[in-house]
Formats: sequence, structure tokens, C-alpha cells
Amino acid sequence: MPLQRSIIFITLMVIVGLNLRPAMSSVAPLLTRLQESEGLSAAAAGLLTTLPVLFLGLSAPLAPTLAKRIGSERTLSAALLLLAGGLILRGLPLPGVLFIGSAMAGCAIGIAGTLLPALVKHELPDSADLLTGLYTMALCLGGALGAGLSVPLTQLLGSWQASLMSWSLLALAALVLWHFQMPNSMQPSTRSPSKNGILRLLKQPLTWQVMLFMGIQSSMAYIVFGWLPTLLVTRGYNEADAGWTMAVSIMCQLASALAAPWLARRGRDQRPALLLVLLCTALGLWLLLIAPVGWKWPGAAFLGIGQGGSFSLALSLLVLRTANSRLAGQLSGLVQGGGYTLAALGPFGVGLLLQSGANTAHITWLLIALLVVCCGFALLAGRNQRLDDHSGELLVYPPNSKY
Repeated sequence: MPLQRSIIFITLMVIVGLNLRPAMSSVAPLLTRLQESEGLSAAAAGLLTTLPVLFLGLSAPLAPTLAKRIGSERTLSAALLLLAGGLILRGLPLPGVLFIGSAMAGCAIGIAGTLLPALVKHELPDSADLLTGLYTMALCLGGALGAGLSVPLTQLLGSWQASLMSWSLLALAALVLWHFQMPNSMQPSTRSPSKNGILRLLKQPLTWQVMLFMGIQSSMAYIVFGWLPTLLVTRGYNEADAGWTMAVSIMCQLASALAAPWLARRGRDQRPALLLVLLCTALGLWLLLIAPVGWKWPGAAFLGIGQGGSFSLALSLLVLRTANSRLAGQLSGLVQGGGYTLAALGPFGVGLLLQSGANTAHITWLLIALLVVCCGFALLAGRNQRLDDHSGELLVYPPNSKY
């Protein structure tokens, strides 16, 4: 691949990645204010934080089909346009648009996020896992900006509606750059996944292992995006401090998002790296939400390191566990579709728990228990094997990998 084309692709990948988290992280610091001004119950607030994740999961499997019909570039352009529209809509003074706009943003993120791992596998296959780390770092930076600037933007612009709508400017800028700078030839030269291809993937235990790991770790991430500031407020933080604590945690994801794929390359497989980042996530949750308040900065750091690394490795598994870009696209659609649909239960579940009277400590221990379950799937998905259909039959190589 020519150097100039590689630089353009990597730059645009980062710019697009910056847009795929502020739609969710920008709501969390304002959630208490939204509940008061809009009269939302804890369950309704949970639904608001869940909708983007749910529609992200539901839309992800559509990405390969859309890319086949209109091309990868146009599909990604359409996703960015849909994202900007959703971000604008959710700030308008109309009934229900806050929820509708959030769902639209989730659809856009699901489509764009599913396309990018397959495009990375196609464009730069030898560095796919490391570039996935760079892409994840861009996601984390976007999430940190959304969390950290949400309250200051509200104060600067005069309303939470204007604050939420302002993120559409970033999406529109990315749309213009993507549309005019991306080479038209950048399109996977593969056919879209057929029903039989998807069924073959679903018959492989490896698909389910990667999907369930993706789902549980993503559920942790979206619970943090949706509820961490609110849970910190219950511990005595003010709104701005809670938002900045989450922003610091997300900023700490930058280093681990880039380093985790490199670390995973150092061993025979990814199991040690996966277990390490899950342990960091659990420790961070405990330090932030149960330990004395004085431990908040180490807690934010550990949580960020764990979540940045686990998400980066989850995306890396999509390219490490497949032999070609076509399989990577199919696995990406299935794993992100199923995983994010499962992840959507997390923020909504926390809302229900809060409405039923559960305290922060109870919720934290439940999340840590889920991380223990996630460790089991990490031990399975992290083995050194991959899906390959070169022989005409979908097989796992090396066969009979031992746990």
C-alpha cells in the first residue's frame, strides 16, 4: 500500500473514531440534570443510556450488506450523516426526540464501528492489530472529550440541549474530510456475507466466545459511560467533578488501548493480556465506588487502563481470529451486533437496580462478579487460533486448541 494512501487512511480512521463515543459519554455527566429538567425516572434514564448501545448492536450486522450495495465509503459517509442528524435531533425542544436522536446515533455508530475493523484488515493486514489499538485510542479520546467537556459546554452555551447538539459539528467535519479525502478505490474486494456464511460462523464456538467477551466488557464500558458520574454523585461528588473523574478515567484508556495489542503480541496468545486488563477494570471499580474517596484518582486510572485495554483487545480479536478481510467483516458484524445488543442490558439494568433501591456498593459487587464471568470467556477467546475458509469449509486453525 503506498505510503501516502496509508497515511490518509490512518488519519481518517482516527478522525472517524473520535466521533464514535461522544454521543454516549456526553450524556452521562448531565444525566442528573436531565432527570430533573425532563422528569425522567431512574428506569427512563437507564433507557436513555441503553438506546444508543441497543441500536448499535441491532445495526452492526447491517454494515456488510450496506457496504456491498453502496460501497464502504458511501456507507461510512451515510453513517456520519446519520450520526450528525441524531446529535442535532436529541437537543431539539420536541417530545421524545432525546430518545429518538440517541437511537439514531447508536445506529450510526454501529454501522461505522463495524466497517472499520474489516477495512483495517483489508488495507493494512500486517499491522491490523496495532492499528486497531490506534483506532481504539481515538475512540477513547472521543469518549474523554465527551465526558470532560459536557458540563463546561453546557455552562458556555447556556443549556444542556446546546451542549448535546454541539457534538454534531465534529461529526459533520469528519463527514466532509472522509467524503473528499478517502480514495474511492478503498473498498474490500469481497462479497457481502451470505446467510450460509453467517450460519457457518454461528456454528463455531469461537464466534460465541469472542461475542460474549465483547458483550460483557462492552456492557461494563457503557455502564461507565451512562452511570459512573451519577454513581459518583451519590458518593458526594459535584456534577463537574464527577464528569472530570470519568474523563480522566477515559483518558487513561488512551495508553492501554494502544499498548494492549502490542503486549498481546509478546506471548503465545492473548489470554494473559485479557486477564490483566479485566483485573485492572475490577480494581478500578472497587477503588472508585467502594474504597475511600481519597482513592478516586488511582481508581480512575486503573478503570481506564482496564477498559481501554479490554476494548482494544476485543476489537483486535476480530482480526486476529480471522484469516482474511471477508471473514473479519462477517465476524465483526456478528460479534459487534450480538455483543452490543447484550451490552445494552447493562445500563438499563443499573437504572432498574437504582430505582429498586440498590446502593452503589451492591451494584459494584455485581459488576465485579460479571467481570469474573468475563474472565472465563477471555480464557477461551484468547487462545491462539483463527477461522479460515481457504479450503472451502470454515475451520478453526490450529484444530483442537486446548484450554
